[in-house]
Amino acid sequence: MNPTLNQLKIGQKGIISDLKIDEIPLKLLEMGCLPGNWVELIQIAPFGDPLYFNINDSHVAIRLETAKAIEITLENN
Repeated sequence: MNPTLNQLKIGQKGIISDLKIDEIPLKLLEMGCLPGNWVELIQIAPFGDPLYFNINDSHVAIRLETAKAIEITLENN
């Protein structure tokens, strides 16, 4: 099983490889949260939820539970 969005560290990048479509809000899909798009964790809220990402140059806040449903492939640095 691949790592998920919630496992990224700040500044770490990856590419969305798979997602549980029934657990992802339609708005996130419309904003580019789709397989093949790159993602970078920018910030984590003070209590750890939500997480703030850059997805294909769109800044998006994603709830922790939703982030766990999005699998990624980590970028090799």
